Amino acid sequence: MKRHGLLNAPLNALIAELGHTDTLVIADAGLPIPTDVPRIDLAVTPGLPGFLPVLDALLEELCVESVTLANEITTHSPALNDDIQHRLAELEARDGHPVEASYVSHDTFKQSLHKAKAVIRTGECTPYANVALHSGVPF
Repeated sequence: MKRHGLLNAPLNALIAELGHTDTLVIADAGLPIPTDVPRIDLAVTPGLPGFLPVLDALLEELCVESVTLANEITTHSPALNDDIQHRLAELEARDGHPVEASYVSHDTFKQSLHKAKAVIRTGECTPYANVALHSGVPF
């Protein structure tokens, strides 16, 4: 048994397989996931697990070069956007390199899901609680 970090075997395997610029998406419970994109469904009930705990667990394991969010998060869920930006600042301080955040329309975000290696579905029910994590390298 692992001593620390992620215990979810599919998540561990996915992270180990990611290469530079590969994309992993953390999604709320309602994001439509294309049928051709692998889904790791963690959702149990509305709110469980929440988006931020899943994000925190992945940020501990993954090298992140940049992230993409929907523009709509800034107006519909500004507190969540602030929480994400705070975590990105902590990640930059920890890893010593910038993490670029870009915003696109929600429709563009949904269209980009076809490029993701996988989508992790949470039980989050906060509007626009979705982020695309673009993998970096530790060197």
